[in-house]
Order: sequence, then structure tokens, then C-alpha cells
Amino acid sequence: MIRRDTLLIGIALLLAFCVVALGAYVRLSDAGLGCPDWPGCYGHLTVPQSEQAHAAAAQAFPDKPVEAHKAWKEMIHRYAAGTLGLLILAIGVAAWQRHNRQRYSPLVPTLLMGTVVFQALLGMWTVTLLLKPAIVTAHLLGGMSTLALLLWLFCRRNMAVTGSGPAYLRPWVLLALILVLTQIALGGWVSSNYAALMCPDFPTCRGGEWLPDADFVQAFQLHRELGHNPDGSLLTTSAMTAIHLAHRLGAMLVFLVVGGLALALRRHPALKGVGAAMGLALLLQIGLGIGNVLGSLPLPVAVSHNAGAALLLSTVVAALSQLRRKTF
Repeated sequence: MIRRDTLLIGIALLLAFCVVALGAYVRLSDAGLGCPDWPGCYGHLTVPQSEQAHAAAAQAFPDKPVEAHKAWKEMIHRYAAGTLGLLILAIGVAAWQRHNRQRYSPLVPTLLMGTVVFQALLGMWTVTLLLKPAIVTAHLLGGMSTLALLLWLFCRRNMAVTGSGPAYLRPWVLLALILVLTQIALGGWVSSNYAALMCPDFPTCRGGEWLPDADFVQAFQLHRELGHNPDGSLLTTSAMTAIHLAHRLGAMLVFLVVGGLALALRRHPALKGVGAAMGLALLLQIGLGIGNVLGSLPLPVAVSHNAGAALLLSTVVAALSQLRRKTF
């Protein structure tokens, strides 16, 4: 029989995956500012519907007319994220209650609650700071971190610690985790700076160029507004190209390290399943990335690419959970 707390964590895990995909859909369909305020929408808990509500919205936000199709996308994402936050709160409260009775460590549930609070702040700043790239990218990483922590908690509840894998694999899995998270951050930086189509060819960049003009210094100045440098000047094409190229180079490194790890995991009976899942997730993600470039960023493929990143991250976290030395 499934324990109640395990079921709760499983539901939260599935919802977290949906929230990550929804967030990508909102961002990629240009609906990130569908509601110009937070946490409501034009001062309401739902999208304004009546003529009176529309008139009030126009008066309160004269520079932001109501676009219901965008506003609903944003609010559905907020409803899902809010529900996830309540589930994580319940998980955290249950963990502390269990800690008081059984000396059970509430570390991961407490980290989850802290992450969700910070995520809510990032969600607010995403709107109030008008899609500032550093905030949007941090919000993506926060969502992925929430998913990873929930998966770790779920694995800890359902997998025995057997130490079945060789010790040399642990640092390799940790390296893979760092690289995947870094690549997710680079992907968020590409998306939040609208640099996904700066290299429309594959494997070259533009018109057969392998090494186009790229300004990596300007590309990674974090404290700036969307489309601008810190001094207010417009972000150059060479900087946008550098952002795109950095993500491609990161993908190559992830492919080599995570691909090698997947093959290594496949050689051990207890880790064969997670190794196969990791390899398939990696190939899917690479294929979706190439499809984004060759298809000029079709929305279903772009959203799937974000979901694929979450799936790949999940396989690495699952591998790490099976190789951990002790429960924590």
C-alpha cells in the first residue's frame, strides 16, 4: 500500500514537471507579461471578463491593454504553481511532524519550502522587472531545482540504499548534474535574450560559418535590461550570437559527459534502467535542440525542448539517488 506522504510527493513531482512545461509555454508564446501585475491579473484573481472589468483594467494599466489569450496562459501557470506551493508546504509540515516523532531529517522538505518561496519572489520580479533576463533565467533554474528536490525526495522514499554502483561513478554523476544545470541556465539565457535563432543553420551558424563574430564578454553581462547593455545601448548581434554559441558548445560537452555516463551505468545491472533512460533522454534532447534550429523555433518543439531538459535532469538525479552513500 502506498504511504500517504509518498503519494503526496508523487503528485507534487508530476505537477512540478507540468509547471516547468507550462512556464516554458508561457515564455515562448510571448505571454510572460500577459498580466502586468502580480499575483493577480489587472487587480483580479482571474482574467478580467466583463466590459466594466476591462474598462477598469484600461484605466489602471493604460499602456497594457487586456489580451485575454495571453493573460489566461499566465494565470493558468500561476494557478498550477500556487497549487504546487501548497503541496510542498504540506510535504514540509508532514516532514517536521515526522521528525518530531521519529527523528526523521526534514532537510530536503525544508529546502523545498525555501526554494518555493524564492520561486514566488522570482515570479513576481519577472513581471515587475519586465522580463529581465537574469531574473527569467533564475526563475527557470528555480523550477528545475524544485523538480530535482522533489524527485530526490521521492527516490529516497522508494529506493533502498544499496551502494550497488562502483564508487568511481559518484563524482561522474555529480559532474553530469553540474553540467546539465549549467546547460539549462545557458538555455534559459538564450530564451530570455531571444537568441535562439541567431544561428539558423546546423551544424554551422550562418551561411556555412563555423566561427561567426561573437562577443562573449558583452553576452554574459547579467545586470542589464532585456535587449540592452548595462549602459543602455542595444545588445549587439555579435553578443546575441555568442549567447547562442555558448549553448551549442555546452550541448556538446553535455553530450560527451552524460552520454559516457549513460554507457557506464548500462554496464551495471542495478543501474542499467536509469542508464538507458538517461541515454534516451539525452538523444531526445539533442534532437529537439536541432529541430528548434532547423524548424525556426516551432512552439511545440521549443516547449518539448524545455520539458526534455527537465527529463534529462531527472535521470541524472535518479542516478545520483541510487549511488548515494546514506540517506539525507
